[in-house]
Amino acid sequence: MATKKKLFLSAAGSAGGGGLDVDEVFKTFLFNGSGSTSQDIVNGIDLSGEGGLVWHKSRSNDYDHALMDTENGVNKFLRSNTTDAIETLTGQGLTSFNSNGYTIVRNSSTANPINGFNSSYTYVSWTFRKAPKFFDIVTWSGNGAADRQISHNLDSVPGMIIVKRLTGGSEDIAVWHREIHANSSKVIALNQTAAAYTSNSVFEQINPTSSYFYVGDHPLSNASGSTYAAYLFAHHNNDGEFGPSADQDIIKCGMYIGNQNTNGPEVNLGFEPQWLLVKNSNRNSDWLLLDNMRGWSDGDADFFLETNTKDVEQGSQNWVDITSTGFKVTNSNAQINGLGEYHIYMAIRRGSLFPPDDATKVFTPVLGDGSGTPSIKTNHVTDFGIAFNKTGGGSVVGTRLLGTKQLKTHTNGAEATNSYFNWDFQNGWHTWTGLNTNYINWNWKRAPGYFDTVLYTGTGSNRTVTHNLGVAPEMMWIKARVSGGYDWMVYHNGGPTPNRILHKLNEDGIGTNRTAFLNDTAPAETQFTVGTDSLTNSSGTDYVAYLFATVAGVSKVGSYTGTGSDGHIINCGFSNGARFILIRLVGTSGSWYVFDSVRGIITGSDPYLKLDTNDAQASSDLIDPHSSGFIVNSSALINASGYTHIFYAIA
Repeated sequence: MATKKKLFLSAAGSAGGGGLDVDEVFKTFLFNGSGSTSQDIVNGIDLSGEGGLVWHKSRSNDYDHALMDTENGVNKFLRSNTTDAIETLTGQGLTSFNSNGYTIVRNSSTANPINGFNSSYTYVSWTFRKAPKFFDIVTWSGNGAADRQISHNLDSVPGMIIVKRLTGGSEDIAVWHREIHANSSKVIALNQTAAAYTSNSVFEQINPTSSYFYVGDHPLSNASGSTYAAYLFAHHNNDGEFGPSADQDIIKCGMYIGNQNTNGPEVNLGFEPQWLLVKNSNRNSDWLLLDNMRGWSDGDADFFLETNTKDVEQGSQNWVDITSTGFKVTNSNAQINGLGEYHIYMAIRRGSLFPPDDATKVFTPVLGDGSGTPSIKTNHVTDFGIAFNKTGGGSVVGTRLLGTKQLKTHTNGAEATNSYFNWDFQNGWHTWTGLNTNYINWNWKRAPGYFDTVLYTGTGSNRTVTHNLGVAPEMMWIKARVSGGYDWMVYHNGGPTPNRILHKLNEDGIGTNRTAFLNDTAPAETQFTVGTDSLTNSSGTDYVAYLFATVAGVSKVGSYTGTGSDGHIINCGFSNGARFILIRLVGTSGSWYVFDSVRGIITGSDPYLKLDTNDAQASSDLIDPHSSGFIVNSSALINASGYTHIFYAIA
């Protein structure tokens, strides 16, 4: 029996009602080549029951792209970068479509683009599940007829259609895109660099509908005696049916006009993307493919692949920055920003759309182990992490959206590059093997209602900043990313006049009344307001904001009045106690005390660290465990009689 190596990615939540979640229909998955014969890729996508497409590419080797789908069946694949017909791999390739992913097998003597021999080879796969208003697959036998109607089950007008001749000849992969073909008969090839060209017969001159698309007497789409496959992708324009209320858009097929400037076009999708495919349709240029798992961050080099080549992954320059509502082109290269030229794209929204129901799927406290990569290991994708040296030296803060950039909670310094910051893992981040058990690491995954990260640039004038938390933030940390002594601003709704009182994460001083830092306005479920205070909105300054909120049974942002006595129970609504606790005394000087279950939340002396200092870990019997949350004892540090204390806890 073949040995199987299992890779698993837990979803942050489940739909359970309303519409489907993004994570149920699309997933980017990173993995290494199998050291064994058979390898299960468990990404949570139901391919055996619902059907779909798996698109594979080696990141480290110049292997062809491999597209495998449930309509054509196992052991078969297409290459997106060639004209080759469909191919069959006997006993290898993708051998099983499963209810939670798929299985791939490699032959011990034959190389294939789907899985290499060496466990050091790195791969990425993008899985598209068939679902109404997202993705569909159609196959047919060509008959050479003009104006041929092909039915589909997308249940919406397609935004993009990819058609490939499977048998009977080698042909380009034809792409219909709503922005260049509709009413103009333009066609573009996925496997070529060539610009779009006019053809009245590949897709005919009839626009697709929510039930049909059209092909004509052309070898790319309907030659008699040949077989074909089409991959259909939806386009949403405030008519998506995903998420808790079945009203969210998750896919857009659009176009922007380049300006050949590093301050390029900004595209408003109405959502933050996780996957982007772009092609300059006016000239010879590669198809650029980005996703937020492999390295797509603000100001850093973006790691990209090209659908029309078998080249290894490249990451030499910054192409596009992600925004909370779309993306912004940051490169003057004509491939992505040709002056006055049309660039077509398909973008898919970042998931999940549902709040988490299990804290272990979105937060992990863990000690470094100094072995292998990642050096900080979790059981979920990590988007934000704090690594704190228990022996002294303070913290380093990493964020997926900032790539290799680090900040420190105990200083007001600018961001700096950390070459060990690496986010392209399913199960953690960081690659420094020296990050051993001296380091405690707290790791968050972004999820609606729970935690979000936002990047923005200050204007110097009152403004709003869009976020994707989905609820009003109850605590926010905001930090300017540049030099100049910009302190960490903390908003917490549990203190007095929270829209005005400014606490600083990097200091233990008393909060100050500064109405301009949030323009005296409470944050809302889709945006927060910043005023003219330089700590939150200096003109031309880049900022990062971390947003936290309460999810029943998962996290709690709150406050309590100190009693000065032992045994003061803080009920967070948990059932198994807190694994992470952050507490600060307000109304007077006070540090930001952090406790976690890895170092010990016990009845007795508890280790603690302070986010505002680089002090080594200390211990005292400040807190005790409690099933509903935690207990604070008589210490004036976290239970001063008559004083308000703000806190943040995670189950």
